[in-house]
Amino acid sequence: MSETNASRMERAQREVSPRKLEKQIAIAGAACTVFGREGYARASVDALAAEAGVSTRTLYNHFPGGKAQLFQTVVTWTSSEVRDAQLARLHAVLDPERPPHADDLERDLVALARAFVGLMTDYPNHFALVRHIHAEADHVPPDVLKAWHEAGPEPVGRAVAEAMAHLADAGLLDPHGDAAMTAAHFMALTSHTIVQSTHYGVLPLPPAETDRLVSGGVAAFLRAYGRA
Repeated sequence: MSETNASRMERAQREVSPRKLEKQIAIAGAACTVFGREGYARASVDALAAEAGVSTRTLYNHFPGGKAQLFQTVVTWTSSEVRDAQLARLHAVLDPERPPHADDLERDLVALARAFVGLMTDYPNHFALVRHIHAEADHVPPDVLKAWHEAGPEPVGRAVAEAMAHLADAGLLDPHGDAAMTAAHFMALTSHTIVQSTHYGVLPLPPAETDRLVSGGVAAFLRAYGRA
C-alpha cells in the first residue's frame, strides 16, 4: 500500500528538525490555498511565498524544486488523506469477510457511492487541486502527475477492483473477467458523474438530484454487472 501521511510525518520528524518541519508544513499549507485558487500554471513563486509569509529565498531553501516540488508535496499529501478516507469507507460498506445479502447489494453500493461523493465536501481543497490538474494537465510536470496517481487514484482503483472481485466470488456480480473495468464503470456511473456535474464540488447539486444520479448510476451498473 502507498505510504500514509502518518508514516510520512514520522519519517520527516526523524530527518528534519522540528523548527524546519514546522516551517515546511506552513509553506505547504499556504501553497495548497494558492494552488487551489490559482491552479498550477498561474500560481507564481512570489505569490506562494507571500501567502506563506516568507521570502522566495526561504521558500527555495525549504523546497529547492520550487513550484513543482511544492505542488507535488501538496497534491501527494492531500491525495493520501482522501485515499485513506476512501479506503475506510469502502471497507466499512463492503467488508470482504461479510459480503452483503443479494437483496442488500444495491443498497450497499448506493451507500458506498454516497460516501465517496461526500468526500468532496470533506476535502474541498484537494478537489480544487484535482480540478486544476485535469484542466492544466499539459502544464503540470509529468513526475507530479505520476506522484498524484500513485498516491491516490491508483491504490483506490485497485481496492475498488478487489471489492468487485470479492462480490463476484460471492456470486453477486459478473465482472465479465475484468474486475478493474467493473470498478472503473462503477466509479464512472456514480461518483464521477457527481464530480463532473458539480465541477468538483464548486456548484453543489440539490440533495435530491444527487440521490437521483447516484441511485440511477448504481441501477445502471447492476443491469450491466449484476447476476440474475
